[in-house]
Amino acid sequence: MLGVLEDKKEMVKAKTVQQLVHEYLKSDAFRKLGSASQNDYADCLSIIAEGSGHISLKRLTVPTMQTHYNAWLKRGIYRANKIAAIMSILLNWGTKNNLDLFNPMSYIDKVPNPPRKVMWEPEQVKLFLDTAYSQWKWRSIGLIVHMAYEWGQRVGDMRLLTWDCIDLDKHRADLTQNKRGIDVHLPINPALHNILTQQKETFGFQQYVAPQIQPKDGAYKPYKKNTMYKHVNPILEAAGLPMELTAMDMRRTAITEMVEAGVDITQIKQVSGHTNINSLTPYIKHTFTGASEALAQRNAFKKDRE
Repeated sequence: MLGVLEDKKEMVKAKTVQQLVHEYLKSDAFRKLGSASQNDYADCLSIIAEGSGHISLKRLTVPTMQTHYNAWLKRGIYRANKIAAIMSILLNWGTKNNLDLFNPMSYIDKVPNPPRKVMWEPEQVKLFLDTAYSQWKWRSIGLIVHMAYEWGQRVGDMRLLTWDCIDLDKHRADLTQNKRGIDVHLPINPALHNILTQQKETFGFQQYVAPQIQPKDGAYKPYKKNTMYKHVNPILEAAGLPMELTAMDMRRTAITEMVEAGVDITQIKQVSGHTNINSLTPYIKHTFTGASEALAQRNAFKKDRE
């Protein structure tokens, strides 16, 4: 309550978007965000302040913010929509803290985020992992990506994976997915087992399976979600791989490969953690391999009937 009152006391000073951004960054609401969210918000708010900061809070209109949103689109659809969402949060916060504001963000025309369809080819996965494991500084990043691909899991879960989830003697991993709290039980194949064994010899004294290789403040910490690309991109570049590939695409790649291999959907759910079969629909791609198999089965059926 005290934090809100303090925010309201300071908020009367804000007359422009830039001033509102400045006050929000000092607010209790911002301080309560996690460190990763704070970094993400701060980055978007700096873009807002740079391009829209001069606008008076009393002159926020739909056409004005539509113009600024269109400019944000040059940064990409996903980024533009994220900036727009944080702009809306900023204005709503101002309203809650004693400012008479109009929030135009829900009225502007936004471009829907396109479904991401990028897939890794098997040879690209191998080249990436070979490159990552070739240098000590990339070892943990390589392992995070390796586990995400091998097990069809989210990179976020692999970043935070702890040794108590790994049983090297039984060659299995038992983990709870952070997004929905689903338990999955996964086998560790020989190649991954070998890497994990080496990793435990080096990092088994602390809790994380693939931590940042250098300690910070005396502790080994997991990689941050919003900076993963900064560690993955140098490996892509060194391997000569397309920069459009991301670590996040590994889960989609692994699940789609299982679909194309004809794995039963019920079994795929046991790996992916999906509770609804319909959730797997996006992974059923229209591919040459899939079409060839379907037509081959039809032709075999027709031949048997002749």
